Amino acid sequence: MSAGYAGRDCVSHMATQETEIKSSASIIPCFLFVELVLMAGTVILSYHFEYTDTFPVHSQGFFCFDSTLSKPYPGPESTSRVPPRLLYPLITVLPVLTILLGEVSAVFINPHWRRKEKIISCGDCCFFNPLLRRVVRILGLFSFGLFCTVIFAGAVQTVTGNQTPHFLSVCRPNYTALGCASHIQYVSTPYACTGDPVLITEARKTFPSKPAALGAYAAVYTTMYVTLVLKIKGSRLVKPSLCLALLSPSWLLCLLRVAEYRNHWRDVLAGTVVGSAIAVFLVTCVLNNFGSSNSEEKELQQKEEDEVPVPENLHPPTREKVMELHPAMSPDPPPCLVPVTPDVLIPSNCMTSQV
Repeated sequence: MSAGYAGRDCVSHMATQETEIKSSASIIPCFLFVELVLMAGTVILSYHFEYTDTFPVHSQGFFCFDSTLSKPYPGPESTSRVPPRLLYPLITVLPVLTILLGEVSAVFINPHWRRKEKIISCGDCCFFNPLLRRVVRILGLFSFGLFCTVIFAGAVQTVTGNQTPHFLSVCRPNYTALGCASHIQYVSTPYACTGDPVLITEARKTFPSKPAALGAYAAVYTTMYVTLVLKIKGSRLVKPSLCLALLSPSWLLCLLRVAEYRNHWRDVLAGTVVGSAIAVFLVTCVLNNFGSSNSEEKELQQKEEDEVPVPENLHPPTREKVMELHPAMSPDPPPCLVPVTPDVLIPSNCMTSQV
């Protein structure tokens, strides 16, 4: 009878824990006046770096007849083998679909998911579902990181003004007028180029590579999500294969940027480091590894293991091994010493000793 009552109490406690509602009056004001303002600021700033000349690019000089800057002009970005119309959907749609599928699957696969997430109520009318809150938090931070990557890469490009491998092909300097007589002569005048000013400005923004930074950010963010959140049982190769499939487009993009003479190898390396660092920082320091730290699951598993009863009809050696594995479930408390007289201590079964 006592076991039946204990089982019903445990079930009722779990049901109460699953339907627990947490009240919060600051979630909507914080979202409207803090998070949306920060997101709007990053979007506006990234737009100015990407599509306007609000921040002038540093005019860096060059050496006469520099072979590292004399590669042929590969054409506009739209003629690349990875044009913007393919790059931007790839770095946005693929991570979003992966995260959505992972979160929806976790609701049906993970039995302890509802214990870690609570319904948030803001007043009497607004209730935020745990799944919706988690998806908005992960995807919202992913979008914020994308714009931060654009801002950081654009700011470094504006400050440094490093040239692309095809810079001299679009600059078209007049070496005779500049008095170039040797390869070690440095030209620092801002009026050395005679080509199209728009192409010259774009050719001065190569370090770090912005496409490489965006591709690395999206790939690392999605790979960390797959590694930390998705639980795939029965196969040890599914998760590594999926991670390699997500990372491969980023590596291929870096190789194509160098092969098409749009960036130097150091530019794509720096862009990869920038994008990866931003993704790792947001996932580890802001999202706390997507809330998938296994401390709660380990505590819950330890509780379930501790609650396993030890049968009384086991052989003594087997029972001793079970008691060693589950010391907290020992039916008899350990003996302790209770002072009976000032000079005599006798063993007694008790939970604490009072002096």
